[in-house]
Amino acid sequence: MPRVKGRKANPEGRMALKEHLIEARNRLFKSGIALVIGTVIGFFIYNPVLEALSEPVRNINEIDGRNAALNFDGVGSPFDLMIQISVFLGLVIASPVWLYQLWAFITPGLRVKERRIALGFIAVAVPLFIAGLYLAWLILPSAVRVLTDFTPAGFANLISVPVYITFLLRLMLAFGIAFLLPVVLFGLNLVGVIKGKQVLKSWRITVFLICLFAAMAAPGGDAMSMFYLAVPLLLLFFVAIGLCLLNDKRREKRNAERDADIEANADTPSRLDEV
Repeated sequence: MPRVKGRKANPEGRMALKEHLIEARNRLFKSGIALVIGTVIGFFIYNPVLEALSEPVRNINEIDGRNAALNFDGVGSPFDLMIQISVFLGLVIASPVWLYQLWAFITPGLRVKERRIALGFIAVAVPLFIAGLYLAWLILPSAVRVLTDFTPAGFANLISVPVYITFLLRLMLAFGIAFLLPVVLFGLNLVGVIKGKQVLKSWRITVFLICLFAAMAAPGGDAMSMFYLAVPLLLLFFVAIGLCLLNDKRREKRNAERDADIEANADTPSRLDEV
């Protein structure tokens, strides 16, 4: 009799600890390969990206007429900066790969229909991540202008390039990860870790934390910068809650049907009992 393999032999996707570790190693290896390829691509587009990243500082001189300049403070700083930006670009370019590998590792036991929903939702994760980066890029000029306004009159603002790029990349990465949180929330609901009602009960503290994060991550001159970040995050959060509630209702219905079938089969007498 031929041996059954794959999902048919293991419909629930259960694995031993050793198999989990092997799968984690394989998925990390695939993610690492994608990151290396993305980093190599980042090396080739490093110069135009650096030119675009330094534009907010150049605009300070052209628009506001103040003395601000980016400078390197060490012999090896230009090379270190190239590595840093290239790795960040590699992380962005390889995001479809490592996001999928992460999702596939977390949700190996989902049913076919749930896996289709999960894959459809994870397909939204990459645009959300990029949207967070883009929103940070839109807010950056305002943030740089506000922060450099504290420079006293008669002083020049010589900004260290590594410090400036580190600030910029952390800001963009924070925005990108923040936009991924609804995906993580829905993923935890799919695997049964949390329920939609549990998240809905804590909506007040969640709204407060989102607004606090927006206020800290978007240091604009007025409340508009905070508004531009908080509103998309709040919308994504409540959309994720809605999807979690729908998934919970579908899961409860499926469990009720299964329990009804078990109870009906238990009440039906077998042929042996009839004899």
